[in-house]
Amino acid sequence: MKTSIEVEYWVVDGEGKLTPAGDLVDLSEHVEGEFVKPLFEIKTTPCRTVEELRNEFVERLRSTIGATRARGKHLVPLGTPLSDEAIEYRSDERTQIQRRVLGESFDHAKHCAGTHVHFERENAVGQVNALTALDPAFALLNSSPYYRGERVGACARPYVYRKTCYADHPEHGQLSGYAESVEERERWLDGRFEAFKRLAAEGGVSEERVETLFEPDDTVWTPVRLRQSFPTVEWRSPDAALPSEILRLVSEMTPIVRATGEAPVSIDDGEIGVGADGITLPEFETLERYVDRAMAQGLESPEVTGYLERMGLTPSRYRPIGPEIDGRSEVSPRTARRLRLRYARRLERDVERLSIAGRRTTRTAKPNATI
Repeated sequence: MKTSIEVEYWVVDGEGKLTPAGDLVDLSEHVEGEFVKPLFEIKTTPCRTVEELRNEFVERLRSTIGATRARGKHLVPLGTPLSDEAIEYRSDERTQIQRRVLGESFDHAKHCAGTHVHFERENAVGQVNALTALDPAFALLNSSPYYRGERVGACARPYVYRKTCYADHPEHGQLSGYAESVEERERWLDGRFEAFKRLAAEGGVSEERVETLFEPDDTVWTPVRLRQSFPTVEWRSPDAALPSEILRLVSEMTPIVRATGEAPVSIDDGEIGVGADGITLPEFETLERYVDRAMAQGLESPEVTGYLERMGLTPSRYRPIGPEIDGRSEVSPRTARRLRLRYARRLERDVERLSIAGRRTTRTAKPNATI
């Protein structure tokens, strides 16, 4: 099962102010501009092993950080920019259509940066359902409790996305129920596409133009998406975060997702967890309770950590940024700039450590490869 990573990072100048990514988006085919100017995405190719994914991810981050610093800028691994500052959209027709469909609520998305993990489709229904049940794992990579300067909960980004940005259009951005079959999920996607086209038409955008710019699977921004390209199941739940934490989570999740093709996946509140005989997921209403608790309390909730442990993850291994910067009722622009620079430097050190560790592993492995 091949896996790939996409992560969005904020771009700041030497003072910690949000600044346009500019020509950073043209560095390579593995870097893309996002729909707002101070945000861009770094992505890997699909990799067969976690080790291969780790090496590629770290190398791309290392070269991108070097190019960013050469321009007097830095990358920031936070789920939101923390304070309430102006963020400009890029000139992009797709974004303009999304704003017409979602209305003013779409502006909330300008403040969100996330991590997306793509798993090659093998047993799509089991994968979709397991990743849906793993949604509360966003608490493991929680990197911001603040939105526009105010504390909104332990995990701000999922709160903002689901409770504000897609509050009026929940099926386009909130967590969906479990899938019954690939055909059922594809019919659901087709239904969302038709709804999107109707809403766009009400905003003055022709159906033909929407069909030119969008596919059914990219007119929803739900935490779990069934994608036609590659094809993959995409998990979009976590914040932007430090690379070491992202890689730790991917390494723990990969065997769980792979196991959905090897063992039965069932739904039963009484036997939740990953075991030798299969994977048992909670009823969706129960899952929603864990999700709400994760947004409000993060890893401070014993209910959340206990659930994640039963699902095969190890919360004690994670040190998310969010709790480190929590404790304030509000964050001023000045404080936000200081925190952005602090975690930009932390990101750079994290990548350097990963790079050094990778080189040591390669040197150690070479003699064995020769034998």
